Order: sequence, then structure tokens, then C-alpha cells
Amino acid sequence: MGQKINPLGFRLGTTQSHHSLWFAQPKNYSEGLQEDQKIRDCIKNYVQNNMRISSGVEGIAHIKIKKRIDLIQVTIYMGFPKLLMEGKPRRIEELQRNVQKKLNYVNRKLNIAITRIANPYGNPNILAEFIAGQLKNRVSFRKAMKKAIELTEQAGTKGVQIQIAGRIDGKEIARVEWIREGRVPLQTIRAKIDYCSYTVRTIYGVLGIKIWIFVNEE
Repeated sequence: MGQKINPLGFRLGTTQSHHSLWFAQPKNYSEGLQEDQKIRDCIKNYVQNNMRISSGVEGIAHIKIKKRIDLIQVTIYMGFPKLLMEGKPRRIEELQRNVQKKLNYVNRKLNIAITRIANPYGNPNILAEFIAGQLKNRVSFRKAMKKAIELTEQAGTKGVQIQIAGRIDGKEIARVEWIREGRVPLQTIRAKIDYCSYTVRTIYGVLGIKIWIFVNEE
């Protein structure tokens, strides 16, 4: 059968760059990797717990981590940073303390910055969160997919493909449904394609959402 590869890993070095920038000796590499994962999980949990409940979208597009010997620079790319900033101006410092406490850094400084991305719905993670919120509220999946495609088209992308798999609408048998608008050239390496897979826990089981967004051609 056709071999599948993650579209982001496939394009590393051409249109896609790494989300973590640091160097480690082979024997310490796994520790660094796990540390990155812990930082990302910690930030996501904090944002989830402190968001205004009204919007189901956390709006984290991705988290970049740069490490030096004495400093860890974390940049959070968000679609809606206002939701996190509102009410408390000290939120970022609180988040820094939380992450530092979780990873118990003594001699390393942690620096967190938040950057806003221009078109939030042109980003697959934010879009997946939007669809997940709709599915949890028992909106029919086709409606949710079509609405999501409308949102991406407004963000000025060239094509989008959305796939939902699992017990859709609570049916007894799991199936895969997908929908595509515009072009999504997965085999073209110079085509910048943004991708994410996202898990939704609904009351009748787990659904998987995959989103490919064709941003532009180099």
C-alpha cells in the first residue's frame, strides 16, 4: 500500500524548520527531548486551565524552544493571546514560575514570550481545536468540517483537507470521512504544507482529526 510520511518531517530543511533548537551529545539527547515535551505539556495545561471558558479554542499554534547553556527561550505562537492576557497582566510570569517549578531548574533561566500569528484559522492546530469544540457540542461533523473550511478560506490559504476518523456521530462502527477544498499537493516538497493530527474525547469514544493546509508554494 502507499507509504505515508508526516508532511512536516518530509519537508524539514526546505520549507519547514525545527520547533526545537539545541545541541546535545548523543547520550543526553533523550533527556533534552523529554524535557522539551514536558515544557510543552506544562504550557498547554496551564493555558487550558486559565483560559476564559467561553471559547473552547486555546489557540496555541506551536511552541518553539531554543536552548543555550544557561537560558531556555520559549516562544508561544498563539492565535488569540488576548484570551490569556485578559484580567491578569502577570500571567506570563506565573506561567514561567509554573514551568520552572515543574522542571526544577536551579542554574538555568527560563524566558517565555508570546507571539501572535496573523491568521489564526490558517493554522491546523487552532482549526482542529475549533472542530473538536464543535464535535463535543454534538454539532454534525459535516457542518463542522464545512464551517472550518470556510474559516481557512477567509485566512487566504490555497487548499485544505480535513479528515475525521472514529465513531462519528456515535455510530456503532468506526469510519473515516474526509473533505478537500482547493489543492493539497502532498508530494511536492517545495509546497509549504502545514499539518496536524488532533485527538478529541467525545462521550461516545475518541475521534481523530487530521488537517492538511496548503499555505503557499516557494
